[in-house]
Amino acid sequence: MTAENDDNRETRILDIIEDLLKRKSFQREALLEKIAEEHPNEIEEIRQLLLTAEMAENLATDFWDSADERTPHFSASLKNSSSTAFNLPRHFGDYELVREIGRGGMGVVFEARQIGLGRTVALKMLLKQDWASASEIERFQKEAETAARLNHPHIVPVFEVGNCEGYFFFSMQYVKGKTLAERLRDGPIPPEEIARILIPVCEAVHAAHQQGLLHRDLKPSNILLDEQGHAYVSDFGLVKRISSEIVTASLSEDVQKSLTLSGEILGTPSYMSPEQASGSEKLYGPTMDVFSLGTILYSMLTGRPPFLATSPIETLKMVIEQDPLPPRYINTRVNRDLEMISLKCLQKPVDLRYCTPEELARDLRAYLENEPVSARSSRFRDVLSRAFRETHHVGILENWGLLWMWHSLVLLILCVVTNVFLWRKVDSRIPYLTLWTLGLGLWVVIFWNLRRRAGPITFVERQIAHLWAGSIVGSVLLFLVEYTMKLPVLSLSPALGIISGMVFLGKAAMLSGKFYIHAVLLFLTSLAMAVMNSQEFVYRMDLILFGFVSAGTFFFPGLKSYRQRKANLQDPRNL
Repeated sequence: MTAENDDNRETRILDIIEDLLKRKSFQREALLEKIAEEHPNEIEEIRQLLLTAEMAENLATDFWDSADERTPHFSASLKNSSSTAFNLPRHFGDYELVREIGRGGMGVVFEARQIGLGRTVALKMLLKQDWASASEIERFQKEAETAARLNHPHIVPVFEVGNCEGYFFFSMQYVKGKTLAERLRDGPIPPEEIARILIPVCEAVHAAHQQGLLHRDLKPSNILLDEQGHAYVSDFGLVKRISSEIVTASLSEDVQKSLTLSGEILGTPSYMSPEQASGSEKLYGPTMDVFSLGTILYSMLTGRPPFLATSPIETLKMVIEQDPLPPRYINTRVNRDLEMISLKCLQKPVDLRYCTPEELARDLRAYLENEPVSARSSRFRDVLSRAFRETHHVGILENWGLLWMWHSLVLLILCVVTNVFLWRKVDSRIPYLTLWTLGLGLWVVIFWNLRRRAGPITFVERQIAHLWAGSIVGSVLLFLVEYTMKLPVLSLSPALGIISGMVFLGKAAMLSGKFYIHAVLLFLTSLAMAVMNSQEFVYRMDLILFGFVSAGTFFFPGLKSYRQRKANLQDPRNL
């Protein structure tokens, strides 16, 4: 009966998602409010699935744009399917469109001659003009207005913004040369050339940040190289305004709201930061563009982006969950300083990256001048800080918080009952083996089924589950080892602390360095248990000691994660 209800629930949710996807984006939010009233217990899962589906929709074009950066044939086929097609050359207001020089997910760019001023310009026009949504038009106009306000020698300047013959357009400086994406088709770039190209790009992006703007779509195809090799940043279509405080401090609540895109995640997957890929707007800031600059540097070192899969969704999962291969694994001739710089940019935790693009530019200059780069810093304080900090996977603990609290209670009960058996002089192994096998086995089944109901299980969660399962099997096998070695019952009980400590060492590596403290506590507990086990106490307390310590190592992290999950669910930005 339960299985049937689950099937009906899944079918109902899928039908709702399918209906939502058929509607315009501006209609979905109103419908979601109605769905929240009718299905309050399912609205969170519906929103998560809708977000995933929207990512697939919104990112497919950009994903194949990144494929185009590696596959020249793709743009030719795309041009044949153009929605904005002209017989060239042709007049367009005060311009003569000469030839198409590029296109992306939102616009097509022409080389044009401005007749009145007699100069060559690049003219960008909105793609799919007749079918463009209001949000696409607004984004296109915002790109033009934003670029027009920016004044930096390495940002492509905008000359005119307008509407001609019903087409939204803007004209900008024509950079004669090629994009960095085209340059990368020839393979990795020499180290010194990499630094010389990227330094002005970093300075340009930093200048945008100083004016309160995040680019959010930095990638090789948005960096133009003139015939002398000078680099220029273009395409501010996904720019977001931030307050001046964000440049040096955390985001204010108003800024966080302004950065939210009503369920949309925009950008190019292979060059996107983890916080952008996951929609974690609380982490939006200059380090987002630093990460993207790191992906560009990685591509210049290796000839390919650091994250690349067969679909946009798989690429996003790589961005969020996986660390990139060190560049030297792909290109053995990679300069080690530049490799360290790129990997520092590509750290998942934002505070381990360069704080600003200016800091990144400073390290690139240091490389050119044969000076030490900060990315190679190995001070003891920095090493210790990295060892004890949270990893980018720590968010999964929100799925386990309540379950860990229940698990702490189960552990405590098992240990107390076991110690009571000892006090009652129960020498037979069968009661102990039955208690731990049935008790833990039944709880594992309940635990795992409860977790599965909470949503999809990630790869890291499966790794942790295997560690946990191994510790349970090891704990139960201690009774059989004692029997085989003809040892008194619970002679090997101190090994419980060692087994549990090893599990928390694994959790420290995958989730948070704070779990090293839990591991040490459990190792010390095993020593205390050994001392208590070797003394002739009237009442042994070693199992109770282990019960309280091991329960605490689960309860307190579980409580913290449970509270964090409740806070996130109540946050209006996540509704």
